[in-house]
Amino acid sequence: MSTVDIEFLQGWVGSTETHCDVISVAPVAGLSASLDYLSPLARVGEALPPGWHWLYFQDAVAASNLAIDGHVRRGEFMPPVPLLRRMWAGGRLRFFSPVTIGDEVRRVSTIASITHKEGRSGALIFVTLSHQIFQQDKLAIEEEQNLVYRDYGTGKNIVRPAPAESQWSREICPDSVLLFRYSALTFNSHRIHFDRNYATQVEGYTSLVVHAPLTATLLLDLLRRELPDSAVKDFEFRAIKPLLEGAPLFLQGRRDGQEVSLWVLDDSGALAMEARVTLFMPENI
Repeated sequence: MSTVDIEFLQGWVGSTETHCDVISVAPVAGLSASLDYLSPLARVGEALPPGWHWLYFQDAVAASNLAIDGHVRRGEFMPPVPLLRRMWAGGRLRFFSPVTIGDEVRRVSTIASITHKEGRSGALIFVTLSHQIFQQDKLAIEEEQNLVYRDYGTGKNIVRPAPAESQWSREICPDSVLLFRYSALTFNSHRIHFDRNYATQVEGYTSLVVHAPLTATLLLDLLRRELPDSAVKDFEFRAIKPLLEGAPLFLQGRRDGQEVSLWVLDDSGALAMEARVTLFMPENI
């Protein structure tokens, strides 16, 4: 069991880094094709769908600076958490103005908090990142990203049913090709998503793990398919249990005025991710 010095780790709170990027066509076209859109080509000037900013601001980390799990070694911007397993547990996003293909953008990231919790599954470290994305000097997206760290072989899956009766439902079966494409598009080298031996023999999963932001993107994609003229104001999601490659998942949701509930069930019917969306009023679109 790893020892956690929380006071030492909290010395990273307030650390910041800045990335600049261009919202280029190729990643949008790549994700469109991966999600099986009939017209996957994107054009300069088109609005970026909500959540697709995760295709950008990627660190070109040297291979020699990667840890065994494929992530960048900890201790520079990210704190040197000694717990070995890392998961993207959820996040909150607020959209202020559209980001369009061709825009030059800047993301300012800050470590907002680091907390330690002892539970039945052992030690947990929660790291919250705050991201602000600017188009020129205008704030376009505000994001809070929640990461959780724990030791290998700890944690118990929570079994919960769907939160409500769905109005919409879509079944998909994420395969290794989709996971590979999403990893490539986001320059994500976390090995649980593409290295089956590592995922099963080191981290103890029974298969490759579906990316949490990919699952969140699929929920937002369900919203786009069901309400194509809607505009997202706020989006909040929380991962509850891992989803695995090769097993069907069910994207579901229902609308109540300007509020939308979205969730994902795994192949056993257990809740794997839940989300809330607030839509802009029509006059604000």
